[in-house]
Amino acid sequence: MSVLQMQRISICALKKDRKAILEKIQTMGIMEMNQIVDEEDGFEKMDTLEARQSFEKKANLLDTALTILNTYAPEKQSMLSSLEGKKLVDQEKFAKVAAARESTLEKASALVGWDKEIAESRAGIQKLENQIESLTPWLGLDVPMDCEGTGRTAMLLGTMPGEVTLESIYQLIAERCPETEALDVQIILKDKDAAYVVVICMKEEALAVEDALRTGGFARPSQTVDQIPAVKKEQLEAQIEELNQHMEAISEKIKACEDSREELKMVGDYFRMRTKKYEVLGTLPQSERTFVLSGYVPAKASAAVEKAIGEKFDCVVDVEDLKEDEEPPVLLKNNAFASSVEGVLEAYGMPCKGEVDPTAIMSFFYVFFFGMMLSDAAYGAIVAIACFIVLKKFPRMDKGMHKTIKLFMFCGVSTIVWGVLFGGYFGDVVDVVTRTFFGEQITVPALWFAPLNDPMKLLVYSMLFGLIHLFVGLGIKGYMLIRDGKILDFFCDVVLWYLFLIGLIMMLLPSDLFASIAQMEIVFPPVLNTVSKGLAIAGAVGILLMSGRDNKNPVLRIALGAYDLYNITGWLSDVLSYSRLLALGLATGVIASVVNQMGSMLGKSIAGAILFIVVFVIGHAMNMAINLLGAYVHTNRLQYVEFFGKFYEGGGRSFEPFETNTKYVDIKEENL
Repeated sequence: MSVLQMQRISICALKKDRKAILEKIQTMGIMEMNQIVDEEDGFEKMDTLEARQSFEKKANLLDTALTILNTYAPEKQSMLSSLEGKKLVDQEKFAKVAAARESTLEKASALVGWDKEIAESRAGIQKLENQIESLTPWLGLDVPMDCEGTGRTAMLLGTMPGEVTLESIYQLIAERCPETEALDVQIILKDKDAAYVVVICMKEEALAVEDALRTGGFARPSQTVDQIPAVKKEQLEAQIEELNQHMEAISEKIKACEDSREELKMVGDYFRMRTKKYEVLGTLPQSERTFVLSGYVPAKASAAVEKAIGEKFDCVVDVEDLKEDEEPPVLLKNNAFASSVEGVLEAYGMPCKGEVDPTAIMSFFYVFFFGMMLSDAAYGAIVAIACFIVLKKFPRMDKGMHKTIKLFMFCGVSTIVWGVLFGGYFGDVVDVVTRTFFGEQITVPALWFAPLNDPMKLLVYSMLFGLIHLFVGLGIKGYMLIRDGKILDFFCDVVLWYLFLIGLIMMLLPSDLFASIAQMEIVFPPVLNTVSKGLAIAGAVGILLMSGRDNKNPVLRIALGAYDLYNITGWLSDVLSYSRLLALGLATGVIASVVNQMGSMLGKSIAGAILFIVVFVIGHAMNMAINLLGAYVHTNRLQYVEFFGKFYEGGGRSFEPFETNTKYVDIKEENL
């Protein structure tokens, strides 16, 4: 377990080599930029905002074009495509595509333009369909809707409430306009919402008739056409067909650009790289002829940077150790097993300056507890084999995903071990199958013991493992204090607590309370009982007197010591938290057993076999999924709350190198 030592590297070079040096460092991807020269020192910084915005705009254009292309010509991908990672391309191919970026941008602009045309056509179709919808009630009308009548007659077109009838309309006009003699009313269409009415009357009576109709809810149509509605509908449908054909033609144009997908991705990544480079460029202190850049590199990689830049360019490269008050970024270095748990640590917080990297120790306990919670050998085999296959099949997956899947593979192996120790193989499936379908029960014995038969034994061991976990955390705190030369703090904050806790534990073991819980009796010789009491008293008195040692007021000092001594309740709470190892271990076995019993309800028959297979597959799949999630969540909690609470604060900043931050492809990096 280690946090890589960082060094500061500063480069002063000619301004003409500025972009080349930045590109070289970006390609190497092992330096985090952190400028230390101010403008007050005679340097100035370049304004790169406009250039960055231009590059970002182009990158967004290419992303939009790719989205459009994927909409009309979806990229063929497998269900596990998200695990494949970015495609690896060599620098020569990437440079060749980047050189032709203008033509690629033109294709992207064309794709965006075509998509806009399709959107406009869709909007046009929607508008035409709305017009057709408004015409539909009037399709029975055999004259243009805007027809006002003949030389002597007037035509009134409109809608009335759906409940009206011809008789009620004639009656309404007769009551409101009794002098009207020549009148004809037709209902073109009627539904529950409205009646579509045509009224023909003499021109001189038109205003009076319309006023009469309005008292009954008459309203003119919001839109009219200068053609017979049926004829107009045919014209609108022809326009819709024309727009659909236009959209289809444009869609084919878009699909024809499918071969340009890779170019669009690479050029988009090119502009993303340029954006990042110009972002850094804007932070560089520059004079008329020179510039200075500075940042952090891992100590083991500083020689490679010095060689790559110093031998190729006219420059001065200075590598120096960090200052005492400087807070460097954190980069972890662990073996293949421990590195799989780095994501768990990063989720909590990277170690700050002066803290140790707990990943290696945490990795053992993490896998140990995870397997104990899942505790079924068959489930563990499924998880381990599935993760192993995924790791082998997708070697280029994202680093974070790779670590996570590798962690679950190790947890699967741990689960196999615990499953064998506890005798769990899909719960008690061997017992149920042999008893139900073969008439003679065969039991695979547990290598250690079966938790369902002896849960209290598992509870005792759970708390024992938890106590070891907590003691290791306290030991790490002691190591850091000794390393920093704080011997008194080590004695007061670690040794005294060990004495106190060990004394209390030794006093508990021979007690009736422990015997009732563990169902076993432990008897210590009188000397050992006396020693346990002495350790507990010595630890308690020491904590009482020394916890507030920084305070000169004796009363306050004792009060602080008493408060710290009260923290024994926190230790008790922490130890009890490990009972979740029992709870989740039992949950896995109990649910699996219930699934097996449900599957065997129809007994030895064809229907029984079919039912068993269906219930077995669905039930165990759900049980495994639920308990995988539970084991993951609660194992994290045991690390974050109980273990880290004894020594770890976190709060460090992750190392973020200046590198090729691509989205779609990875460029082959140079070998350092």
